[in-house]
Amino acid sequence: MAEIDHIVIGARTLDEGAAYVEAHLGARPQPGGRHDGIGTHNLVMGLGPDCYLEVIAADPDQPTPPQGRPFDLDDPSVKLMLEAGPHLIGWVARTPALEAVAARLGPAVAGEVRAWKRGTLSWRMAMPPQRQDMRNLIPSLIQWDDGQGAAPRLADSGCRLVALEAEHHDVDALRQALAARGLEEALKVRRSPHPRLVARMMRADGTEVALASG
Repeated sequence: MAEIDHIVIGARTLDEGAAYVEAHLGARPQPGGRHDGIGTHNLVMGLGPDCYLEVIAADPDQPTPPQGRPFDLDDPSVKLMLEAGPHLIGWVARTPALEAVAARLGPAVAGEVRAWKRGTLSWRMAMPPQRQDMRNLIPSLIQWDDGQGAAPRLADSGCRLVALEAEHHDVDALRQALAARGLEEALKVRRSPHPRLVARMMRADGTEVALASG
């Protein structure tokens, strides 16, 4: 079974993303690092022992990669949305069988498996190609080499992800895609004419807030 590893906030810059998270959740994310070859860098914030939040933005010190940045960051509509301010733009699911799932789905659907390393952390990840991700409702898949990942190493912000919800006009296709990745229980799916991801969050003070894409 796969499960939610982290949610992803997109921003024009990391400073804008940090300010957005602090304004909505009352806690500020900590420095993450560069994604060499992907053209992005990030900030991270712990949401308990099993989940975290990532702020991702284009890294001005890296060229645009040939395949485009993840989470459709180079898509004109996404860039326009982020001009207005940071938004929830995607999520990543943790699986203990990445290679098997990616091989079964094929690279045209799951994406190519790629190995990464930063400090003491190492992982493999497959990002679904654009237009195969149903507007980022289908997650990238990650397998941490130590079996635990980043969340247990991050300072606990006191914030929690209460629920993750997906809205799409073709709920049958969305449910099938999630089930193929072992994620049929990971998030609630609702029919809507406009694709949207919604993260129901609880701040450290008990206040509930919703972060949404689009």
